[in-house]
Amino acid sequence: MESSALERLALCSPETEIWFDSSPLVYAGWRESFLGGLGEEERRNIGRDLDAFFNPAGGRPGYIRGATTNQPLTLQVLEADWPRWQAWARAAAEKHRDWAPRQVAWETFKEIVRAGSELLLPVFEASGARYGYICGQVDPRLNDDTAAMVAQALDLHAASPNIMIKMPGTAAGIEGVRLLTAKGIPTTTTLSFSVPQLIAVAEAYEAGLSQASASGVDLSHCRATGVMMLGRFEDHPVFKQQAAEQGIELSAADLRWAGVAIFKKAVQLYRQRRYRCKLLAASMRLGPMVDGRQRIWHLEMLAGAPAVLTIFPNIIEAFLLSYRADPIEPRIDEEVPPEELARLLRIPYFRQAYEEDGLRPEQFAAYPPVVATAESFTKAQVDFENKVIAGLA
Repeated sequence: MESSALERLALCSPETEIWFDSSPLVYAGWRESFLGGLGEEERRNIGRDLDAFFNPAGGRPGYIRGATTNQPLTLQVLEADWPRWQAWARAAAEKHRDWAPRQVAWETFKEIVRAGSELLLPVFEASGARYGYICGQVDPRLNDDTAAMVAQALDLHAASPNIMIKMPGTAAGIEGVRLLTAKGIPTTTTLSFSVPQLIAVAEAYEAGLSQASASGVDLSHCRATGVMMLGRFEDHPVFKQQAAEQGIELSAADLRWAGVAIFKKAVQLYRQRRYRCKLLAASMRLGPMVDGRQRIWHLEMLAGAPAVLTIFPNIIEAFLLSYRADPIEPRIDEEVPPEELARLLRIPYFRQAYEEDGLRPEQFAAYPPVVATAESFTKAQVDFENKVIAGLA
């Protein structure tokens, strides 16, 4: 049987992992909606492709390797099945009368993450805890409080062994990565947009592993990923603003090259330094248009990376349909065109993210895409909390 474009992407390297960039709890509904818009033959072919990737009801893990969630994606789950989660929250509040409404909201958040983790447990168990993780994120209102984030992380991870804790790429969050690793807790980062942040995460993980080993901590369930949020980096208005100040008009291709260039450089550095942390490409976007055809460079140009590629449902849709007959070959080691890189390096926003010393740890929290993304995550956390609390009435 002919493999899908997504499976061929996974096969470009034994070190490539394909993850679902949404809660597994929305997978069945998304799949049904996607297939419902296709013709009969295409629906049959794409349905088979999706079943090979992830089929929770099919009794076999597929080649899915994990899932990433965040506050907006968890809010999406809450809203998509509100009667279920309202009933759960009310029952929890009735059972635990000492819980304040805000704690009920946090426990509901945890339960959504835990329920999603259940769908990946077959992958987790079949791989001996190598794969099958779901990322659950700490409250973004705590981004500068290491102790509070670590305490919340331990509480969240306790809900299931395959919950990987998502920590912010701030100095405080990266210190939390070290502390959690020292306890054998798996982590990933968010709010991460630069080579300096990715290096800091990898170094924190190495330090945590050394501490854990010296203390005899069980590391069998411990892994870490350093995240590059491609699209959110490219989308920030400061990028185009600073480019215009340099007399540069950024095209869709320029924007995609920017995120790809940072990720490719991080891959080189991780290889050279033999970091045990694994890179993760997230926040993918469509584009650019090439010769009248929609490309997806965030997948095409990173094919073969020794990394996690976590993919939004809409990107999976476009990739399966548009690249069905295309060869998918490793391109991670192809260089960014030198003239393209030279243009991008004229822009301070890009230079800070690309150069190894472009940002100091104390500057991470104030970097524009960190600020903007933290604000959007905080809003989603507050909206989640408010909806649960209002539903208790």
